[in-house]
Amino acid sequence: MEELNETIVTEFIILGITDVPWLQVVLFVTFLIFYLCSCIGNLSIVTVVIADHVLHTPMYFLLANLSLLDFFYATTTVPKMLSGLIMEDKKISFQGCITQLYMFHFLGCTEVMLLSSMSYDRYVAICNPLRYHSLMARAMCLQLALTSWLVGSLYSLTHTILTSRLPFCKMNKIIHFCCDIKPLLKLACTNTHLNESLVNIVTGTLALGTFIMVVISYTFIAIHLQNIRSDQGRRKAFSTCTSHLTVVVILFGTVFCTYLRPVTKDTLEQDRITGILFTVITPALNPIIYSLRNKEVKRAFKRRYLIW
Repeated sequence: MEELNETIVTEFIILGITDVPWLQVVLFVTFLIFYLCSCIGNLSIVTVVIADHVLHTPMYFLLANLSLLDFFYATTTVPKMLSGLIMEDKKISFQGCITQLYMFHFLGCTEVMLLSSMSYDRYVAICNPLRYHSLMARAMCLQLALTSWLVGSLYSLTHTILTSRLPFCKMNKIIHFCCDIKPLLKLACTNTHLNESLVNIVTGTLALGTFIMVVISYTFIAIHLQNIRSDQGRRKAFSTCTSHLTVVVILFGTVFCTYLRPVTKDTLEQDRITGILFTVITPALNPIIYSLRNKEVKRAFKRRYLIW
């Protein structure tokens, strides 16, 4: 039998959120409901945007991308979390863990980029309405979407490759409900200062950069709204932004709280709680936020589903 120090980890044990039996049942039912709402809501938005020609605009093209991302984002983590709540086997292979890590950060980064693109779309629509269709032409929309997906892929690939090359030779219990970077770095049997610094620098630069772009867009929007004399016109213009702003505040808030602080046992415990917000709750709330506050989406749903 090999000595403990020489044993290379080939699988991890995801501890999940709690080991209290009755609470596991409650959380399983709750998260299952949120997951089903997320799948149904986001896929419905994607379907109705594709099917309804009225929604073939830049704003709804980006919204459909966001909904598709939310569907995949929840599907990357929630099914494994649900199985861990009701099954004793909480193991995941090393390859499976690395794959989940890649998808988790790929989709998360892409969503941040898309939200930044959506803020630019709102800036053009409100501040330059006469040039909207030329500035947000189909080629521009495709470029924004493809850039978001590409940056997300490259960002995640960097972290995934560096993390997969770390030696894991002792502990294999992940203090989380999924394979995330910080809990994995805590398990590595080598100095991970470089990896932690990279997470803080790269993630911080990306998150702050996109957040600044959102702030700049809405600063120009706020200045423009001050020049609108009609209160009704001002409210109508700003109403198209409230859904997007709600999602921005939730997502960026959790990203800053999770990834821009040192790794300690206490922060890992807190990360599990904040992780639930942007992997379980936010993907389920986004369709509700966008559909309930958007008259065109509600009309499109009625046209498509009431006819059936």
